[in-house]
Amino acid sequence: MTGGDGDGTAAAPATPPPPLEWKFSQVFGERTAGEEVQEVDIISAIEFDKSGDHLATGDRGGRVVFFERTDTKEHGGSRKDLEKSDYQSNRHPEFRYKTEFQSHEPEFDYLKSLEIEEKINKIRWCQTANGALFLLSTNDKTIKFWKVQEKKAKKVAEMNVDPLKAVGNGSITSSSVSSINKSSHTTNGEYRDFSSSGAIQSLRLPVVVTCDETSLVARCRRVYAQAHDYHINSISNNSDGETFISADDLRINLWNLEISNQSFNIVDVKPTNMEDLTEVITSAEFHPTHCNTLAYSSSKGSIRLIDLRQSALCDRHSKLFEEHESPGSRSFFTEIIASISDIKFGRDGRYLLSRDYMTLKLWDINMDAGPVSTFQVHEYLRPKLCDLYENDSIFDKFECCLSGDGQRVATGSYSNLFRVFGSVPTSTEATTLEASKNPMRRQVQTPARPTRSLSSSLTRVVRRGGESTSNDTNGNLFDFTTKLLHLAWHPTENSIACAAANSLYMYYA
Repeated sequence: MTGGDGDGTAAAPATPPPPLEWKFSQVFGERTAGEEVQEVDIISAIEFDKSGDHLATGDRGGRVVFFERTDTKEHGGSRKDLEKSDYQSNRHPEFRYKTEFQSHEPEFDYLKSLEIEEKINKIRWCQTANGALFLLSTNDKTIKFWKVQEKKAKKVAEMNVDPLKAVGNGSITSSSVSSINKSSHTTNGEYRDFSSSGAIQSLRLPVVVTCDETSLVARCRRVYAQAHDYHINSISNNSDGETFISADDLRINLWNLEISNQSFNIVDVKPTNMEDLTEVITSAEFHPTHCNTLAYSSSKGSIRLIDLRQSALCDRHSKLFEEHESPGSRSFFTEIIASISDIKFGRDGRYLLSRDYMTLKLWDINMDAGPVSTFQVHEYLRPKLCDLYENDSIFDKFECCLSGDGQRVATGSYSNLFRVFGSVPTSTEATTLEASKNPMRRQVQTPARPTRSLSSSLTRVVRRGGESTSNDTNGNLFDFTTKLLHLAWHPTENSIACAAANSLYMYYA
C-alpha cells in the first residue's frame, strides 16, 4: 500500500505483487515432543528495533531476551543493499541469542490486596545513543526504561599467591608473583619478607585489567510506577524521542523519558458513576512521524484519532473510525467480537491496521467512512462462538503487524497458525502458515478474487481469506489451546518473528 501523508488518495500499483513464498529460518526454544511448557517461559511480547538488527522478546516470567542479527555483519551491509549491488546472497536473515535480564519481579499491592504478576505486556525500542540500546518494558502496573550496552570484561591479572600452591590450583601464572628481593621496602611501598623458605616474598595489590572480550550489560535507568489504577495494555514511544504514552482500560498518560515521578493524563474515559461505563481502552499507538497525533482503540470496535495540540485533556477526538453492524445481524456476541485487541500504524503513518476477534481491518486516516480493506481471519468460528465464550477463548487478544512497504499485513490464529494477506486493493494473497519448521504444511488455498463494496467512492475490499471449516486441510481439528498471539514484521525486509508458547519462530520470503 503506497501513499504519502498529504494526499487524499492512494496510488495503487497496476498489478499487485506476487504472493510471497515463506521459508523457515530459525527457531529458539524449540521444545521436544511431549515436553511440558513452563508457564513462566511462555513469550508474551515481541518487538524489532527500527533498524531490524535487534529483536527483543518478553515472557510471563518477567524476563527480556535480546537477539542480534548476524548475517549483515558478516557481509557488511543490509540484505537490501547487497541485492542492489548485484550481490548474490543465498543467506537468509539470521539472529543469535545475545543476552537476557530480569525486567520485572512479582509484586503485591497491599492497599488493594492485589498480586501484580511479572509478565511482560509490551516492549518498545527507543532511540539509540552512543552505541547503547534503550527500550521500555512494562507489566500490568510498572514501566521500566532499560539501557543495554556492550562493555569490555574486566578481570584481576595479578594477585599475591604462593607460586607452589598456584601451580597446584592451575589458576595463577608465575608472572603474578614478584621475584625475590632482599630490600625491605620498594619504591611503591610494598613490604617484602626476607624469608628464604620459598614462601611469598612480597605483598602485591591485585590489578584489574580490561579484556578484549565484550558482553551486553542491561541497567535499569528509570522506573515509572504508581500512575495506573488498572492494568497497562499499551506503551508507545513518540517520534520526538523524548516522550511516550502508557494506556490502561480507562486512561492514557503522557510521560517524559527523563522524568519518572510525573506524568500527564491526556485521555480519561472513566465515568463519574462506574455503572455508566460502556467501553474501555484496549490499545494505543503514537503516529510514527507526527509527534502530536496518536490513536487509541476501544472495546466497542472504534478507533479515535486525537491531536495533542487541541487541549491538555484530549476528551474529544479529531477523527472517529468505526464500522457499524447491520441491526439485523446483532447478537449477544456482537460487542465482544468487535472489541479491538491491537492497532498498528503503517510506516508512513497513512494507514492504520486494527485486529478484532474475527477480522483484520485496514483504515486510511484520511477516510473515516469505513475501512479500506477487511480481511476475514476467524469467520469459520462464527458457528462456535458459544463454545468459545464458555472456554474464554473469545477474549483472546491477537496482535497484528504490517510489512515495512505496507503491501502486506499479518496476524495470528489458533493451532499456532498465522495469516499473511496482501493489502494492495487488487491483491488476492491470503496465505496460512504454521509456526513450525515446515510453515507451509497447513497451507490453505488462496481464495477467489475479492468482492468489492460499492458504498464508498474509494476502493473498499472484503477478502474471504478465512472461510474454511473448523478442520484444516489435513483433516485435523483446530486446537484452541495453542494460539499464536504475538508476532512482529521486520521493518525493512519480508521477515516475520512469531511466538508459539515458549518458542520463537522466524520466517523469511
